[in-house]
Amino acid sequence: MKHFLRVVTQFFVFLYCKCLWRGLKFVTRKFTGRCELQRICYSNKPGARRTLKIESSLRYSKYELLRSALSVHPDQVEKTIDDIMALKKINPDTNPQLSVSLQASLLQIVGYRSLMAEVEKLRREPYDSENTEHESMLMKLWKELRPDTPLTGRISKQWCEIGFQGNDPKTDFRGMGLLGLQNLSAADSAQTECSDPEIVAHRLLFPSRYSFAIVGINITDLAYSLLVSGALKTHLYNVAPEMAGLQHFQQIFCYLMQEFQRFWIEEDPSDIMEFNRVRSKFHRRILRQLKNPDMALCPHFSASDLHLVNL
Repeated sequence: MKHFLRVVTQFFVFLYCKCLWRGLKFVTRKFTGRCELQRICYSNKPGARRTLKIESSLRYSKYELLRSALSVHPDQVEKTIDDIMALKKINPDTNPQLSVSLQASLLQIVGYRSLMAEVEKLRREPYDSENTEHESMLMKLWKELRPDTPLTGRISKQWCEIGFQGNDPKTDFRGMGLLGLQNLSAADSAQTECSDPEIVAHRLLFPSRYSFAIVGINITDLAYSLLVSGALKTHLYNVAPEMAGLQHFQQIFCYLMQEFQRFWIEEDPSDIMEFNRVRSKFHRRILRQLKNPDMALCPHFSASDLHLVNL
């Protein structure tokens, strides 16, 4: 029965998308004198509301040019917009702002895809102890977290002091690769500059409550899942005027780290065994927030700022 209902639902959705929806668009265009892209741009302010609707319109268009626009190279965005304007028979002289709005939104769309590819590349790059650049980043992290404590050796139990699970941090990076190490460095800088008295006071108990390194890698996984699921489109389309970059992802990660620490304090778990429960609950809260198309996780900072201070 459930399978039958699912099939029926899918059929009506297909019927709506292929027939009724396109018919409605045709009638609306004849009535208003504007195509769907014009109506979206003129009735929605810049940001996620506009860009998400434009993205949906392009994806389900009957024209190959519009559907393929979602995956064009950033250098081809301007030409693609000109081609769309010509296809839709829109006069750029009488609609000068439309071209600008479409270009900004399309740059956000292709920028999100580009950011996903960049993040995925870092995630798939394994930590290599033979790579001097990787080792240098790891040693720098130790010095920033334990400036007054020399590391006795590359393989050492001291790594547990900053939250790694064993004598060699390399093993903890297996899931998130180099992305995890880069995010830990960014989070350390952000937490160092944080002046929230509750966070600062709690940080004194940090090692005994949960481990910085392994939590950072876990939150990297959370941020990554938000990115690949598309949930972060709401935030990035609202804060990045055009193409989002890796710095935006690191900013989001730093925000999640600080918010998770506050959330951990609020939940007041009895021990580290409750970590997965708290993380899942925190994940659900972030997803609920991102369902609001006007939501920006960290709206008080410029797009280039990685240090989430005094949030």
